[in-house]
Amino acid sequence: MRKQRGFTLIEIAIVLVIIGLLLGGVLKGQELITAARVRNLISQQDGVKAAYFGFLDRFRALPGDYSQATTNIAGVAAGANGNNNGRIETKAVGGGIDEHIAAWDHLSHAGFINGSYTWADGAETNASVPTNPYARYLRLIYDANYATNAGALRHNLKTGNQIPSDLLSEIDRKIDDGNPVGGTFQFTTYDGGGAGGVAPVGGAVNQCYLGTSWSSTTVDTNCGGTSLF
Repeated sequence: MRKQRGFTLIEIAIVLVIIGLLLGGVLKGQELITAARVRNLISQQDGVKAAYFGFLDRFRALPGDYSQATTNIAGVAAGANGNNNGRIETKAVGGGIDEHIAAWDHLSHAGFINGSYTWADGAETNASVPTNPYARYLRLIYDANYATNAGALRHNLKTGNQIPSDLLSEIDRKIDDGNPVGGTFQFTTYDGGGAGGVAPVGGAVNQCYLGTSWSSTTVDTNCGGTSLF
């Protein structure tokens, strides 16, 4: 009869150490990916905000709202002039055209942002508006669609949706106060534009935020934020 031999304590310990190292590497990799996405989203917001103020300083008008864009900026689409009333608006509220779409045409052709975007009447497309890393459209606009939608009308830059709530929590802590309904970076129900967007929901358990905190333990994957100017 041959005696069956099991694993020794040393062999088991070695296996456990290897498993621990593998798990640690996976978790560290996930942390690095999350940190990179946070940096990407913050950089995108900072870049557009800088472009907004740079455009205002050069042309004494807001991108999208500028009434002389086709005259003074080479390459701007015909008809992509705003009404120069100091607000980037949709045509539904008196903008004449959808100035929030024309804004990207003005900024890109004036050289303030990378890429080339061309205004066209209708919903956002990849040819007219930049997207976030989750393929949803950014929006630069004058409205009250932030926090509880009960605030004053303000210019703001929406991140687009489909962003996990824990990432927005990290972004908010890094650039503002961590409060989704206060400060200069807040929650928004903007559905990401274009066709087929599903609006984020906040204010309840298992959704984008609860009270004054983003949902970072139970993560909602369809959320969005906005930077107030």
